[in-house]
Order: sequence, then C-alpha cells, then structure tokens
Amino acid sequence: MGYTKRQLIEDAFDEMGLPAYIFELAPEQLQTALRRLDTMMAEWNLRGLRLGFPLGGPTSSDISADTGLPLGAVPAVVTNLAIRLAPSHGKTVAPETKSDARIYLNTLMTYAAFPNEYQWQSTLPLGAGNKPWRWLQTFAAKPQAKDLPTPVVGMTFDGGPQ
Repeated sequence: MGYTKRQLIEDAFDEMGLPAYIFELAPEQLQTALRRLDTMMAEWNLRGLRLGFPLGGPTSSDISADTGLPLGAVPAVVTNLAIRLAPSHGKTVAPETKSDARIYLNTLMTYAAFPNEYQWQSTLPLGAGNKPWRWLQTFAAKPQAKDLPTPVVGMTFDGGPQ
C-alpha cells in the first residue's frame, strides 16, 4: 500500500511549516489542496511524466485513495505541491524546498526520458534496411526468456497503463 492523497497533502502542509499535528486542516483546505494535487499531477501527465497517479475530476476525486506512486516520486510531489499551496495560505517556502523540488522533478523527468529497454516482438518486421537475401529473415528474432522483457502495447515507462 502506497501513500494516500491525504498523506501527500499533509506532508506538503508540513513542508510549508503547517504540520497537521499542530494545525487542524479544515475540510475546505483539504479539498482545495486535493484539487491542486490532481491538477499538478494532470499537468505532469501531459508533460510525459506518467506515474500511475489516479486522476479524477474536481468532484470525483477521493482524498483517501491510494496514489500508486513509486516511493521515489513522493518527495517530488510533496515539495512541488507545497510550493503551489504556500501562496494561498500566506506562507513562503524555504529556498531549500524550492531547490529540492526542482531537483526532484528534474530527476523524475530524466527517468521518464529514458524508458526501460525491451526486446523486439517476433511480429515486428525488420524493415527496408534488412536484405532478406542475406539473412533469409524478414521478422525480428523470437524473444529469449533470459533477456529483456517484451513490451505490452499501451504501457508507459513505469509499467503502468497509459
């Protein structure tokens, strides 16, 4: 079980200097933070950073839903959400938080830019550069079980559905 949306929001408030064990968050504050979290993750999804986060509409999102985020992506989500929430609460985040948020997001974007390697499927034609009279083979070789996995159509770099 991964982080819930509520846990991410509470961690973001903690990053801003409003920890949940001292400040009681009103339901309106939680709903606003939930909408900001969903829109931030939708924006990242459009930028090509698909982390398996369950996107919902402004009224259909569940704050207690499991996010499905990889553990390494949580600091990027928390720090960037804190930066987005701080102005509406009259807070200024620390320069270290801004720097960390930039580093975490760049690390995730770099990871997204280099997808996992896969074998070619045996139904893939070798193309025009292949001279069949040399090799007598018009399709890629069958995948070997000990080698790289074969891709599943519609999968993203993290193995989740697109």
